[in-house]
Amino acid sequence: MDQSDQLQPRRASGARGRLLRLVPAAASALCGVLLYVSFPPRTLWWLALPAFAGFGWVLRGRSWKAALGLGYLFGLGFLLPLLVWTSVEVGPLPWLALVAVEAVFIALVGVGVAAVSRLPAWPVWAAAVWTAGEAARARVPFQGFPWGKVAFGQADGVFLPLAALGGTPVLGFAVVLCGFGLYEAGRLIAELRRDRVVRRAAAAAALLAVAVPVAGAVAARALVSDSAQHGTATVALIQGNVPRAGLEFNAQRRAVLDYHARETHKLAADVRAGRAPKPDYVLWPENSSDIDPFAYPDAAAVIEQAAKDIGVPISVGSVVERDGKLLNEQILWDPVKGPTQTYDKRQIQPFGEYLPLRSLVGAINKSWTEMARQDFSRGAKPGVFGIDGVKVGLATCYEAAFDWAVRDTVTHGAEMISVPSNNATFDRSEMTYQQLAMSRIRAVEHSRTVTVPVTSGVSAVIMPDGRITQRTGMFVPAYLVQKVPLRTSTTPATELGVLPEIALVLVAAGGIGWAIGFGLRARRAGDA
Repeated sequence: MDQSDQLQPRRASGARGRLLRLVPAAASALCGVLLYVSFPPRTLWWLALPAFAGFGWVLRGRSWKAALGLGYLFGLGFLLPLLVWTSVEVGPLPWLALVAVEAVFIALVGVGVAAVSRLPAWPVWAAAVWTAGEAARARVPFQGFPWGKVAFGQADGVFLPLAALGGTPVLGFAVVLCGFGLYEAGRLIAELRRDRVVRRAAAAAALLAVAVPVAGAVAARALVSDSAQHGTATVALIQGNVPRAGLEFNAQRRAVLDYHARETHKLAADVRAGRAPKPDYVLWPENSSDIDPFAYPDAAAVIEQAAKDIGVPISVGSVVERDGKLLNEQILWDPVKGPTQTYDKRQIQPFGEYLPLRSLVGAINKSWTEMARQDFSRGAKPGVFGIDGVKVGLATCYEAAFDWAVRDTVTHGAEMISVPSNNATFDRSEMTYQQLAMSRIRAVEHSRTVTVPVTSGVSAVIMPDGRITQRTGMFVPAYLVQKVPLRTSTTPATELGVLPEIALVLVAAGGIGWAIGFGLRARRAGDA
């Protein structure tokens, strides 16, 4: 036989081997994409389960180096499409840089999952490791970026009631645990080489990893209610729209203010004509008046005329300069007394409302620093407006992504929550739907009505059980009026605050410590 004929099967075998080695990498990236598809605006929440089942398959038993790479690919598959909206108007570089950094956290989670995958009941340890990764991502760098928490993709899912039990950490943990448990159950049932009794016991334990979170979600439904506990309030949301999508609308600030005043006057006319019920108060979105009404009397006059016409207080989103500080501020404007209360946004957006590493950013692209010449300053107090005996909590736009920023409005007495937002910069991207889903989670988490007034949409009214009862389209002027329940009781999630997250982080640390100790003992035994 010719020597070349002998080499051909070897080459074919080597090529097949290289292709097989690429399968875990491709599967990891595709599982990340699957997790992205489970997020809004789609209602395919259940796809998160096979996404984590596949992620468990590619990571189980891997070395730390392989797990690091596979975790990073999962992060890219998930975050690249999820955060593409960050490239609107500013180009792809900030989007790619953000994803590159955030995917590092998921890569490190991959290392942790691979390490604990050798332990008994490993899906529990692995799900806790994922939660620990989300906890870190929500805090660093630049005070964190929680966008993409698994919980935020579950607004339409069966696990949603768990938000009332332990907030986003417990909800996300349950989903990830169920996904890993599904993989482990399938693996053990299919593994025929093991002793049958042991296999059945192990498979039963794995199935518990699926059954327990589902049963917990069913039990937690008792915590979810939309009944009124302190009466009701009729609330109106104004969506004035913007002159055109994109950053250019900032150059037309007076037009934005006029649009919101005009829609309020339209509501007032409909109330007088009996076409709409009279609200107890009106909520305008973030940036509905980018002209400082404390500095410009003409802006103040526009707001005052709208308040007098409707005859009730209006919460106005404005940009205010005070004592040399630039503030993203909500102002409660009374039709008789004028401005009476204010709330300054506390969790401001890095690279949006302030520029970390300003000199470095300017060196990369000077136009970015020109768009944000002055950084916004942070507020110091929780936002709760008292309006005719009703306490309305405020979490402005980006703050809805942060557990603490919503919770402390409720611990300070809020009977309902408003999330005034401005998504016009992000055009018709999925961003507005992702943020709306966060508000649905918050409604269940704290058992409060949540209203979402947005400059350009989607504005919505959300019941305490997470249902959207009214919503607008995008880039259309509109108003919503609805009687909503006011609630005073607190859920376990509100009472416990950060404690469930701390507990899960400790579980993750314990699992990783056990895995490291197990590996060291195995190595010593091998050396002996």
